[in-house]
Amino acid sequence: MSEARLVTFNAGSSTVKIGLFALGETGPKRIGKGVIDFREPPLRFRLIEGPDTFDIALEAKPDDALDIVLGEAFRRLSWHFDLGSITAMGHRIVHGGDRFDGPVRVDDTVLDAIEALVPLAPLHQPQGLGLIRAIRRLRPELPQTASFDTAFHRTNADVVRRFAIPRALHDQGIKRYGFHGLSYRFISGELARREPALAKGRVVVAHLGSGASLCGLEGGVSRDTSMGFSALDGIPMATRCGALDPGVLLHLLAQGGYDAGRLEDLLYRRSGLLGASGISADSRELLDSDRSEAREALDLFCFRIAGEVARLAATLGGLDAIVFTAGIGEHQPPIRAAVAARLKWLGLELDETANVGNAPRISPANARVAAFVIPTDEEAVIAEDALAVAGAQ
Repeated sequence: MSEARLVTFNAGSSTVKIGLFALGETGPKRIGKGVIDFREPPLRFRLIEGPDTFDIALEAKPDDALDIVLGEAFRRLSWHFDLGSITAMGHRIVHGGDRFDGPVRVDDTVLDAIEALVPLAPLHQPQGLGLIRAIRRLRPELPQTASFDTAFHRTNADVVRRFAIPRALHDQGIKRYGFHGLSYRFISGELARREPALAKGRVVVAHLGSGASLCGLEGGVSRDTSMGFSALDGIPMATRCGALDPGVLLHLLAQGGYDAGRLEDLLYRRSGLLGASGISADSRELLDSDRSEAREALDLFCFRIAGEVARLAATLGGLDAIVFTAGIGEHQPPIRAAVAARLKWLGLELDETANVGNAPRISPANARVAAFVIPTDEEAVIAEDALAVAGAQ
């Protein structure tokens, strides 16, 4: 009899990460990882972990229905894995609003509730919905589960979640939700495994990737986070603006000829590192560039990260450790060094050799604030949720 397996989907704004897990006695164990890239034709499907790896162009087109794209991707995967033994599929869903405080099994009611939250996460929520519906058409017999990025931050106090706007608007759901919760859940658990004493204290986690945010943990529980009502808030990102004076938006609407659609495009797709540099949204390209605009964009990025660390330390009442994670946080020592240089007053200093080598601990042993580099694994969290919710064995 084939070993039971489950599949996870982590939908971004332009890519979908697919995880394959075998279900053994100790829980889900990753056996493969793939990525479908929708950014430009031809669509590409890369298997980056597994018995074999590949990078191929799909026949499906970017505007084809997702079940056509996934159908072709599954056919390719079936050459390397037994997909007939799949017992459940789990999804990362960015926004759960106040409705969802943990993972759920997807039914029609859940699907309708997820769709109602599309306006709060217009880049990511439609992708997650599309994947759920595509799987329903391709494999209607399989249970599907949803894990929500916002759920981890439901432990934030009301004073953290509230804006200074009329109470009626707050009661309608206009409040701070926070995101990247699956990543923070993983890091919280991993830090507790590696450094149990520090994990009980006050820790800031910096999830720095194309999307970027920070979270203040106390005893492994979220107390505050940089993103708010939408995934635009907080620090600058690859193409998203981060915190912005709302007066800028009023000015653009009244004087700049912008409407809501043009504003959305500006804030989500043409700002951040791309907008500030005018060169690239990719911090690696900016680090390699000798142009002053690249340096200015990176300086702004690091300045805002350091400021957010300080703000979160104020929420926590101090700081015992900082964890860098996600693509930039895990792999770009110059970014970490620039952030740390601005936080020396807080007790953060790095061991240069450890930092350049992306070591697990990058601060000196006697540092007042410990610093770590810990790879995140959102798909592992989704898989564990799917197993717990769907009973996928």
